[in-house]
Amino acid sequence: MPWHPDHKAQSRERILDTAARLFTRHGFAGVSIDTLMQEAGLTRGAFYAHFASKSELYAEAIVTAARQGVERLGQGTGPETRERYLSREHLESEAGLCPLASLVSDVAQQDPRVRESYTRLFRGFIERAAGGEDARQRALQRAVMMIGGLAIARTLSDEALAEELLQACRRGVEADADR
Repeated sequence: MPWHPDHKAQSRERILDTAARLFTRHGFAGVSIDTLMQEAGLTRGAFYAHFASKSELYAEAIVTAARQGVERLGQGTGPETRERYLSREHLESEAGLCPLASLVSDVAQQDPRVRESYTRLFRGFIERAAGGEDARQRALQRAVMMIGGLAIARTLSDEALAEELLQACRRGVEADADR
């Protein structure tokens, strides 16, 4: 019996969704192709029907993770979206973290293709928050506070300190937005 015409596209999406979730939690080295494909409910052989390498998948998966994050957290750059971004719920989300925050040091170790994907995501993050040149500088500052705050909070073993950090970043971002 032949496959449904959408089967290949659906399989690719399932791989990307699974990879986005796993990579944002465990990084590039922490996810094997076998584990990824098992989580996606597919065979290892199916991986190579969609991607030439794990690095190619990683570059595409971080874009998928960012798209999913925008869908979960909201399109805008207003206070509600910033609040959700810098929340404990986002930090602990099983659906996946923002790849800009969760993969910041991991991406620095990857090939140029992966780093370019990350750079495009970061540019998009800034462009959504900026208007003119002065606004762009402030958007860069807010982005570093938001992404860096979430990234550091993720590494802390002290939950109270992590929450205090997220709260301080929320206040800092809001104070800047009120300027």
